[in-house]
Amino acid sequence: MSTVVQQRSTGRVLGLWRTAWLVVEAHWMWYRRHWHSNLFSSGLHPLLFLAAMGLGFGSQVRPSAATGGVDYLNFVAPSLLLLGVVFTAVSESSYPVLSGFKWQQHYIAMIATPMRPGCIVLGLVQWMSLRLLLAGAVYTVIATFFGAWLNAGAIFVMFVGVLTGLACATPVMALASVTYDEGNRFTLIMRLVVIPMTLFAGTFFPVDSIPLGVRWLTWISPLWHGTELARGVTLGGLDVLPFLGHLAYLLALLLTGGALATRGFARRLVN
Repeated sequence: MSTVVQQRSTGRVLGLWRTAWLVVEAHWMWYRRHWHSNLFSSGLHPLLFLAAMGLGFGSQVRPSAATGGVDYLNFVAPSLLLLGVVFTAVSESSYPVLSGFKWQQHYIAMIATPMRPGCIVLGLVQWMSLRLLLAGAVYTVIATFFGAWLNAGAIFVMFVGVLTGLACATPVMALASVTYDEGNRFTLIMRLVVIPMTLFAGTFFPVDSIPLGVRWLTWISPLWHGTELARGVTLGGLDVLPFLGHLAYLLALLLTGGALATRGFARRLVN
């Protein structure tokens, strides 16, 4: 795909990133009028989990080796941020993306301009990054008043959350690009993959307590890799090689999903 796009109306040449940013601007115009409809799912829902698990149930859990020697609130706060952004990422990359092909069909309108499929995918990734960063920032600020953070590493948790969310979102975007029915598979993915993933990702308890026979489910879970990174930057104890391994896994998912999504968009919109 060419890295430049020429506007037919003015003849002006736009770079790939500038063209993709037009997709971000289009989503922002909608979001600034309807942001309150997403406030609960993207910002307040994880905070309710934090209040229930970190303050409620967590008040009955004493610091131990299982929690890294810190209060349960501090142990669970990073993982709940990751959990919230993953739910948001999967939700935003499933039915809304399918709608762009099937119901609202705004991707068909976009491709009628000089914009290419790769620009649309990149724009969606950029927009989702901003959405996830905003949701993470809201959670981080409010969780500070709960005493959930021990140091400034909470700032880096937000960016870990964005990376983890995108690693989950781009494969779902790719699946949406080849979905032609009503998208019932997305409901199954949420029920049979995303929700059970929280049980094998160390979100609420250490993965050491998971039987060895099913621990492979932990190792393939992007949520676990993100949780390990998040706890590493807030609680410490994560060595360089594991850090790089978790980071590489998430980047590989992100890039592979993005490539498959670009291919799926091209086949559906151009061919």
